[in-house]
Amino acid sequence: MAGFTCSLLVLLQMGTAVGHAAAPVSLAKSYEDWWAYKESIQGIFVPGPAFWGLVNAAWNLCAVGKRQSPIDINTSQVVFDPFLPPLRLSLGSKTVSGTLCNTGRHVVFLPESQRAVNMSGGPLLYTHRLEEVRLHFGGEDGAGSEHLLNKHGSPSVQVANNSNPFLGRLLNRETTTRISFKGDSTFLQDLVLEQLFPDTFSFVTYQGSMTAPPCYETVTWIVIDQALNVTSMQMHSLRLLSQHRALHVFQSMSDNVRPVQPLFQRGLRGTLDYRRPGRRCTGARYRLQVDGPKPPKASG
Repeated sequence: MAGFTCSLLVLLQMGTAVGHAAAPVSLAKSYEDWWAYKESIQGIFVPGPAFWGLVNAAWNLCAVGKRQSPIDINTSQVVFDPFLPPLRLSLGSKTVSGTLCNTGRHVVFLPESQRAVNMSGGPLLYTHRLEEVRLHFGGEDGAGSEHLLNKHGSPSVQVANNSNPFLGRLLNRETTTRISFKGDSTFLQDLVLEQLFPDTFSFVTYQGSMTAPPCYETVTWIVIDQALNVTSMQMHSLRLLSQHRALHVFQSMSDNVRPVQPLFQRGLRGTLDYRRPGRRCTGARYRLQVDGPKPPKASG
């Protein structure tokens, strides 16, 4: 499998849509503000990733957990699982609408709750509801992905002349200028979520954690092996987003990534057999299975 230079990680944040979810731990606002990806903000020390587990006792998994994320995915350790089914996306309507936000740490798209989007299949034992689409990105084209692939950038996104249609809607210059500062948001309508996925793809899955405090080890990661396209202009627009509010000193939100964590004894499963001899990997390469109303075809 070819490697790609990656500058942006697209994370689909899913929450369980079945059973009773436990209430989230409520942290004091001072703790919520007391972590960062960079240890110096406007010349003031703020605890970076190496210190997250020391700031708050509720975050101790960030320091002592054995199933932490992200990781470097070594394909020689991936066990081929021919029984992994395709991923299935269940749409309540043809398109989704929602709010694009600058949180100061990430660019986040929050879909409207009344238009539920559910995902199942692959390694997922239950149906999960889409909570958010979160973007991580680097200050340079050679960085920005949290997960690595054989010690290189994971093939989440590559810079190209054309853009993935879904990301194109999120990252056009008119939209990003509306979220220039922390706390800014804008409402977007009629996005076709399935356009975010490649036409065909395989994936690697493992049990891990959130990549920000409190680092709970409750995440089933599904890392798709095909890159999505963004343009140089879209990456430039992302790097102009500030992690501070208006009238404060500008500091780019870029490089909002946690370093890779040890794998320890966890297993990696994949839909391709990377350990077979020869140049071509064998195994299933899937198309996304979509239930519900069919979206309009993309123009152009």
